[in-house]
Amino acid sequence: MALFDLPLDRLRTYRSESTAPEDFDSFWDRTLKEARQHDLDARFEPVDTGLRTVSVSDVTFNGFGGHPVKGWLILPAGADGPLPVVVSFIGYGGGRGLPLTHLLWASTGRAHFVMDTRGQGSTTRGATPDPVGAGPAVPGFMTRGVDSPETYYYRRVYTDAVRAVEAARAHPLTDASRTAVTGGSQGGGIATAAAGLVPDLAAAVVDVPFLCDFPRAITLTDRRPYREIGDWLGAHRGRTGEVLQTLSYFDGVHFAARATAPALFSTALEDRTCPPSTVFASFNAWAHEDKQIEVYDFNDHEGGGPDQEAAAVAWLSGRCPV
Repeated sequence: MALFDLPLDRLRTYRSESTAPEDFDSFWDRTLKEARQHDLDARFEPVDTGLRTVSVSDVTFNGFGGHPVKGWLILPAGADGPLPVVVSFIGYGGGRGLPLTHLLWASTGRAHFVMDTRGQGSTTRGATPDPVGAGPAVPGFMTRGVDSPETYYYRRVYTDAVRAVEAARAHPLTDASRTAVTGGSQGGGIATAAAGLVPDLAAAVVDVPFLCDFPRAITLTDRRPYREIGDWLGAHRGRTGEVLQTLSYFDGVHFAARATAPALFSTALEDRTCPPSTVFASFNAWAHEDKQIEVYDFNDHEGGGPDQEAAAVAWLSGRCPV
């Protein structure tokens, strides 16, 4: 796929036209306050996975609405803490899977908390249902409850993410002052939201993030998942402004503008799933001055793959050291 988005020099200065609602901060303050009325009740049940270099716990904590959310906590074997902790979020449609697919961060000597994404993972071992109903939606998650910010699906997911950080910090072997968030694609979008909502993170690693710069994304790419929004609007004519208003409460650009942690981003210039201009929109808005972005010229949504993982390990050593 040839390059299709803005030239790199323009990407480096690109700013989204998305505008944060006047009540953006109060909406999220109220949402998190309501969630915290429910006891976090973080539970860590050791499981024998047959892995000898790590120890694994099956995690359950209460997220949005007090709903139980699953996860994994993976620690270096024999760790006696306190350890820096990486909280990671999963790509679109994925579940927490098996612990053996999450060995990178524990291998660096850190605790690794993996949050399952509610309602997702039907083919990749998700374990967290989403008990909240919604109105008519196209297949996928992008238009579930899109009639209102109050009912939109990602209100629940982003709240779960904040509570996941709190659950990770509740474990006796983790050091709350050395907490990083990370994720790719949808996981990168969720990590961006967490960085904008949790004020004292040590770092954020955001790879080819989804859920950024909705006004541009839904008109620039015809790939799913963004295309789900276009399909919905094609059936609900005349509601574009209303839907964009809902989405503005969940746009990574506005969370980035509130982020208080150093950040490492990545993007790929042939990425039609999460176009590079939408990634740069969040990167350029990121509030913390310690930020950098790795650019992969001839890659699609796979981004930097293992090269980006290696870059993240090296970068995080200076912001969230072991």
